[in-house]
Amino acid sequence: MKKHIPNILTCCNLACGCLSVMAALAGNLESAALWIIASAFFDFFDGFAARLLKVSSPIGKELDSLSDVVSFGVAPAMIIYTWLSRCLYEFPPHQINTFTSLLPVTVLIVPVLSAVRLAKFNLDERQTTHFLGLPTPANALFLSFIPTAAERMTILNNFWVVWLLTLFLAILLVSEITMLSLKFKDFKFKGINIARYLLLLVGILLIVVFRMGAFPIIILAYLLISFSVHALIKMQVL
Repeated sequence: MKKHIPNILTCCNLACGCLSVMAALAGNLESAALWIIASAFFDFFDGFAARLLKVSSPIGKELDSLSDVVSFGVAPAMIIYTWLSRCLYEFPPHQINTFTSLLPVTVLIVPVLSAVRLAKFNLDERQTTHFLGLPTPANALFLSFIPTAAERMTILNNFWVVWLLTLFLAILLVSEITMLSLKFKDFKFKGINIARYLLLLVGILLIVVFRMGAFPIIILAYLLISFSVHALIKMQVL
């Protein structure tokens, strides 16, 4: 029975992703974002359970990636699609045309490049201590909580800003830029661990101040710290 526990958790991840898609298309964006949080919870614990029980398998790896495409690719894309479609209704009539009405559809690049990123991750043996490209859960958390963050941050309450950020982060998914991983080999306060502790501290402070709306800001902080680490690695400082 224990060999099936990780795969059951992975299926729970997939189910939560499907529920997020359903909520987003029904217009309930807050619930859709919370279902993605639930997906991230199961995504963490399926791998943890596999390592703890020592029952990892090739089918579990493939099932995990398929689930992540839905939960961290399709679901956040549907949230942004719904939100951008709502924003179009606030455009002046003379700005609504065939081009602008099709712009929300372009967010489908998110699940497409998420699938490419996950396929590359399964085959890439370089990503044991860090990531190459933006992790799909980080991108999903950024996109899914934009409607919440936009209520307190004017800059995120803008159709063009959110649309451009969506495309930019989608491209980062398949980039070769070194991104920080929170996998600690030890807990010493030195080297890359300093960046990890800084990100955790910033994340906690932002959640205290902005609550659920903090996730997009946390991911932006994650990108800034990761870019800095990438530059330091290139200069052979780290």
